[in-house]
Amino acid sequence: MVATSAYVIRPLRIRETRLRRRIVHNPSMRFRSIVVVFASAAGLMAPAALVMPESAWGAHSVGTSGQIAWVRSAATRFVTAELAGSGADACGILNAPLRATEHGRTCAQRWNAKLARLLRKPGARAQLRAQKRAIGTAAVVVHGNVASIDLPTTLMGNANRFVWTENCWMLAG
Repeated sequence: MVATSAYVIRPLRIRETRLRRRIVHNPSMRFRSIVVVFASAAGLMAPAALVMPESAWGAHSVGTSGQIAWVRSAATRFVTAELAGSGADACGILNAPLRATEHGRTCAQRWNAKLARLLRKPGARAQLRAQKRAIGTAAVVVHGNVASIDLPTTLMGNANRFVWTENCWMLAG
């Protein structure tokens, strides 16, 4: 028997240990302990749900790591060209049908004019910078020679679709 200042602690006798039932064998205690465990886990995970980005919960990329990196690289080069106002660099990422001359204007001429209009708008550069940051964590899905990247805003047109052509990933709109 061990004596402390106010309490006396003694080891359990063998008979007393047999009389006490373990929680696992007591049906009502088993249910309560399960509820407590799940409630505690939910309480710990709730703040994490507010902090973690959507991409960490369910979005994931499909394809080889090389394909995914290449698509992200092409998207980053396109947005970088837009931020720089370089129509020629932007055209370098576009699929061949989109680079064609239209009404006597080359792709670079059209994109220079388009980017000049875009970059004059208030907040356009901030939006492009945010898009550039989002590319690194965006989900990329590659199926055969077509890939798409899941960004909050579109790179061009109404879809973020790339095609494998000319031995690289090209933005198809």
